[in-house]
Amino acid sequence: MTFKKAIGKLHLWLGFTSGLVVVFLGITGCLLAFQKEIELLTVPYQFVAKQDKPFLAPSEIKKITDRTLPDKIVHGIAYGGPDKAIVASFYSLDYYYLMYINPYTGEVLKTKNMADDFFRIVINGHFYLWLPPDIGQPVVASATLIFVVMMITGLILWWPKNKSAAKQRFTIKWNAKWRRMNYDLHNVLGFYMTWIAIIIAATGLVFGFQWFAKSVYWVTSGGKQMTAFYMPVSDQLVNPTLDAPAIDILWTRMSKEYPSAKVLEVHVPESDSAAIEVAANPDDDTYWQADYRYFDQYTLSEIPVTHVYGKLENATAADKIARMNYDIHVGAVAGLPGKIMAFIASLICASLPVTGVYIWWGRRKKQKNKVQKESAVYQPEKRVSTKRVKVMAR
Repeated sequence: MTFKKAIGKLHLWLGFTSGLVVVFLGITGCLLAFQKEIELLTVPYQFVAKQDKPFLAPSEIKKITDRTLPDKIVHGIAYGGPDKAIVASFYSLDYYYLMYINPYTGEVLKTKNMADDFFRIVINGHFYLWLPPDIGQPVVASATLIFVVMMITGLILWWPKNKSAAKQRFTIKWNAKWRRMNYDLHNVLGFYMTWIAIIIAATGLVFGFQWFAKSVYWVTSGGKQMTAFYMPVSDQLVNPTLDAPAIDILWTRMSKEYPSAKVLEVHVPESDSAAIEVAANPDDDTYWQADYRYFDQYTLSEIPVTHVYGKLENATAADKIARMNYDIHVGAVAGLPGKIMAFIASLICASLPVTGVYIWWGRRKKQKNKVQKESAVYQPEKRVSTKRVKVMAR
């Protein structure tokens, strides 16, 4: 067996192993690429009429959330622009809710159980196949890793032998028969898509395997280890002497410090010892550029952190790459053109197992027909029985 035939066999069996999962990830990836744009059209309660009034402070919003969902604990209160509703988030191991509130009047516009949210369902499928995370995540990550190997073997199979063969590797023969056109779709689109798909797959592996995430950080940082996320603690020995709730004071302070922030989110401390986190994002379409600041809830002094999610200006190149991971995965890091590329790449990824199976089936059928034809052409002379010879002799 030649090297290329061995690669072809490997490519085929890897495709059978991961094909269905790759099709599913590709289709759901198409949806996630334009999640924000779709929600702009389908989530009307995220918008409010702009008023010439100040926003309600976070402590006032917390009173509203406590009355509306008394058995749930509010985690974060996010302020958008003057025409955007405040989004209060509630989540734990058992629930995940979002509450949309008018920032001027305090009216609760919508309380959404995210277990029923369309995109939340899509995300859970994309990351876990709707299985328990400790089962679904390794399955998805393993299929993604197999797909990366498939793309590498696919490039080897695609590589032309000579210049004349190279002409056929870059274009699709649209006027050919369906079988030839399907072959071109698989090979040509697969080649053009591979360079984007490998990046999308690699960012997916960062979510799926801790060893892969740590390896990427180690390589991009020049051999340093990533510091795991941790929440700083407040000094409980200090007697607070604040003239207003701590979350209100910090919200006012950060609003002045980040006047152009598209999203300013105040995290309510989860315990007496927890710090207060404030996140200021200059872009409401991506996540990586946000500044994450942590403050003692009693003294309001800032607490520095050494993990990836601190101030952007303090982030290293490796930190920024780690923060960009989701935005790269869905193409948002490059704006609308990046999302379009991610959408097309995901769609082609979903098509490759389908066109690949058709190629395999066509070759299998062709081989079977060839064997039948050869068998029909070769008909050995039949032996005449002794009984028939005697009859003929008479």
